[in-house]
Amino acid sequence: MPAVKAVIDTNIWVSSLLNPFGFPAKLRNSFEEGSFNVVISVPMLEELAEVLNRPKIKNKFKIENDDIAKLLFLLEDRAEDVPVSGNIAICRDKDDDLVIETAIKGKAEYLVTRDDDIKFDRKVSSFLSQHSVKVISLSKFLAIISKS
Repeated sequence: MPAVKAVIDTNIWVSSLLNPFGFPAKLRNSFEEGSFNVVISVPMLEELAEVLNRPKIKNKFKIENDDIAKLLFLLEDRAEDVPVSGNIAICRDKDDDLVIETAIKGKAEYLVTRDDDIKFDRKVSSFLSQHSVKVISLSKFLAIISKS
């Protein structure tokens, strides 16, 4: 059975470094173990690197450059990189449009996010469902991959 394919929103990857015992860290460990496949795009990787390198975040949470490099390398090495064009404009936040486009172009089954603009916007959910992408919470996704 092929592994589940998902786009994991940037905020979850960031959280995986902030708390090594939380659900985001469990998700990262599951990815490292090959429990599911990640779809990502260059703009998502760039956003992740930019957020993790913000002095406010690095200093407050004592994130080391090495930890950032390891996470970015893991994603660059193991995730499926899909090209995005920026042609989708359905969200209030244009960065969210790139996440949605990544999920669609990468034929992801799930878009895992904590972003309320994506989770609760019916127009976005309807648009994604036309492309067979389900918006799902982190806890529900962890339950799904633990069964597969």
